[in-house]
Amino acid sequence: MVATKKDSEYSSNQITVLEGLEPVRKRPGMYIGGTGLEGLHHLVWELVDNGIDEALAGYASDVRVTLLADGAVRVFDNGRGIPTDIHPKTKKSTVETVLTVLHAGGKFGDGGYKVSGGLHGVGSSVVNALSSKLHINVYRDGKIYEQDYQKGVPLGDLKITGKTDLRGTEITFYPDETIFQTINFNYDTILDRLRHAAYLTKGIRTTIIDELTNRSYSFYFEGGIQSYVKHLNVGREVVDEDIFYVDKTVNDSQVEVALQYTDAYSETIKAFANNVLNPDGGTHLTGFKSALTRVINDYARKQGLLKEKEENLSGEDTREGLTAIILVKLPDPQFEGQTKNKLGNPEVRGYVEQVINEYLNYYLEEHPAVAKKIVGKALLAARARKAARAARDNILRKGILEGASMPGKLTDCSNKDPKDSELYLVEGDSAGGSAKTGRDSKSQAILPLRGKVLNVERARLDKMLANNEIVSLIKALGVGIEDSFDIKGLRYDKIIIMTDADVDGSHIATLLMTFFFRYMREIIEGGHLFLAKPPLFELVKPGRKSSIFVYDEDDLDKILDSAIKERSKQNTESNGANNEERYRQAGFIEQKRYKGLGEMDGEQLFNTTMDPEKRVLIKVNVDDAEKADAIFNKLMGSEVELRKNFIQTHAKFVKDLDI
Repeated sequence: MVATKKDSEYSSNQITVLEGLEPVRKRPGMYIGGTGLEGLHHLVWELVDNGIDEALAGYASDVRVTLLADGAVRVFDNGRGIPTDIHPKTKKSTVETVLTVLHAGGKFGDGGYKVSGGLHGVGSSVVNALSSKLHINVYRDGKIYEQDYQKGVPLGDLKITGKTDLRGTEITFYPDETIFQTINFNYDTILDRLRHAAYLTKGIRTTIIDELTNRSYSFYFEGGIQSYVKHLNVGREVVDEDIFYVDKTVNDSQVEVALQYTDAYSETIKAFANNVLNPDGGTHLTGFKSALTRVINDYARKQGLLKEKEENLSGEDTREGLTAIILVKLPDPQFEGQTKNKLGNPEVRGYVEQVINEYLNYYLEEHPAVAKKIVGKALLAARARKAARAARDNILRKGILEGASMPGKLTDCSNKDPKDSELYLVEGDSAGGSAKTGRDSKSQAILPLRGKVLNVERARLDKMLANNEIVSLIKALGVGIEDSFDIKGLRYDKIIIMTDADVDGSHIATLLMTFFFRYMREIIEGGHLFLAKPPLFELVKPGRKSSIFVYDEDDLDKILDSAIKERSKQNTESNGANNEERYRQAGFIEQKRYKGLGEMDGEQLFNTTMDPEKRVLIKVNVDDAEKADAIFNKLMGSEVELRKNFIQTHAKFVKDLDI
């Protein structure tokens, strides 16, 4: 746990104080984005990022997160340890200053961090302010320093409590349950964050330990972002096993890029500045895209792969199937907004362009076989894009995608205000007929889909636009597709996928979710896509005047047990009885197992699945686009072995299998 650089450069003189801490507990959302699960985990990210900053500066090699059995979280890094001397401005220990004063940290002023993922310097103090209890151990200069806090207030001075050979900072905190909606941390969420941190910082080990379940996992990637690209391409057929990689310093900044092409039709490009993901890109992404397009076109011209009369390959053509990671490290990152979604430094565009222009050109020259495959892939994409454009133009000329007319199979609602309208995508004409007769015609529209929808994971736009079901869906939604897509045109606030509760129904729902994820992700991100949950069982009482509808096996058992206890006035369960006997004991004369929506009449379908007062809807979210991308690739991609392994792994968890 010993890092390589000397520690004497890091002292209280590098800690600059800007303002106080008081607003944090009053308005936590301003500092961590909210008080739900995302805000809760943001506390962990702030402390982890401090450790990563130490690693970026060359002082740490280990960052560890431990979920304690009592609900606390402990974050350790083996960096230099927060300075412990008295701060010249606050007249308190620097540890206490960092933990109690907003905007106090080594990210301000000179000499602290040349490169830092954190920008606002609110990390440790915000964690302290939003914790019911916090304990810090600093291992520095052979001594152990300790201090306790309660809701951001120190319970005593920083004290030396022993000697140690360790070095670093260790913070244990209990999130304040009066502030957060939940204080239960998610192991997998933290695991994913630590995996990304290890990918982006070569040579660092990140570890998560869960004391409650005895789970633990460590990440260490010598290949850094090359390993990240390889991870993203698992299950995809790569154009070549070789990964282009460059890591160069330009002026006071560092540019690191890794890329590889696959047989996919979509692109996966992730841009980072100082290890912070920039989902909206920025100047580094702009520089990368322009340089990539230029280099591939220049190479194709030089080698005669692109004829003189042929037009240049577009940026989209050169990026089809591309997986790339762009990581820049710079001393003064300028982000647009506090969320750091987009990098704004204008000089970075030139830095990235310079590196890609020079080194990607070298790579193509030195790897002619790979270069020919990359250009060939782009040429194929260009031809397919022209075919897709021609297909789209042909459809537009016929007025199929635009205009006043709606698909013939759409039964629209009378309400024209999208906020009060919803569209049901229903499996088959039979279920569609029940839905039409049972719906609320004012607010509910019905679009029945015949057969299984096209698997868009394996189809380009030209093939999609030749599919009647896809065209009807695009037309009904009103948002267009690809270049013409505009979320403002969405005609319904809710799009509800309503399929049978069997294997075929699940497959159709997955095909539709794949379509929305690949081509209309804004609909998912805007919270507009839902899955309806129809009942699996109907329990019929004597007289057939009242029924109980049950939505899963677990609920069925609970309802039967409860009814039997109520009728017998005993506190015993009847697990020994067979199902038919249990229904009789519970007072039901019949039990129906629904295999399809069409088995219900319109009134039943509305009462169980479509009535806003009674129905169960599952909102489709994309909390982690990277994970969702991998799952859709496994389920709907061309790699049969991956899909087989996924099914075998998850088969034991399947309920209600229709066989």
